[in-house]
Amino acid sequence: MTNENAENRKSVLITGASSGIGEALAIHYAALGYDVGIAARRMDRLKKLQEKLLSDNAGKNIRVLVQGLDVNALTDVAANMTSICEALGRVDIIYVNAGINRIQRVGTGKVHQDFAIVDTNISGAIATVDAAASYFKNQGHGQIVGISSLASFAAVPAQATYCASKAAFSMYLKGARLDLMSDNIDVTIITPGFIATEIADNIHKYPFVVSSEQGAKEIAHIVDKRKKEGIVPGYPWKYIKPFFGLIPTSLWKKLA
Repeated sequence: MTNENAENRKSVLITGASSGIGEALAIHYAALGYDVGIAARRMDRLKKLQEKLLSDNAGKNIRVLVQGLDVNALTDVAANMTSICEALGRVDIIYVNAGINRIQRVGTGKVHQDFAIVDTNISGAIATVDAAASYFKNQGHGQIVGISSLASFAAVPAQATYCASKAAFSMYLKGARLDLMSDNIDVTIITPGFIATEIADNIHKYPFVVSSEQGAKEIAHIVDKRKKEGIVPGYPWKYIKPFFGLIPTSLWKKLA
């Protein structure tokens, strides 16, 4: 590959890349020939993923860079994000994907777990978006992709805090889009439905579950079109979305 082609190669940074959707996105973009930055807390998993991406795409001469990133360490987020962005050079897309969930009911006395969800899914996510926006402002362009959830549209049993955190994050992203419109920065909100990942052990009891590989493919397609929002998988959720809040409580109880 010539230096000119290397300079023109696109690049993507994915947070929460050590598993699930983030890992699947890294695999997808590497296969497309992107330079890939992967960031997360679990460095051992990132190193293994780095080796896989380089091995599977040996003929493409891509770069795969690794960055430790704990979004709960709020004062370190900006520096860590800037470090890997500068190492990549030009960055086209930043995925704000790090997130956690806990299956528990209100009133169990485990509010520390609820606060942990808020810290990661709201505070950590906001810190990551802010760092991404700052970098893109200096660069002059970019696309921020926030991974929210179908749970942001309606409450789900035993996931009250998770639903609230994703609803808050979606609203923050809409506000960020307004703030960044004049800076040539696009903001895309992805609301995954039921995608098989580590975040929910009981995911297969829900309807229309897809693999993380299929989810990553659909997400990347939405992002490539630079759409403002997208639901994954598209079928059937984009058709059900207007009625999602009307699902009977009795049905949720059966799925809980």
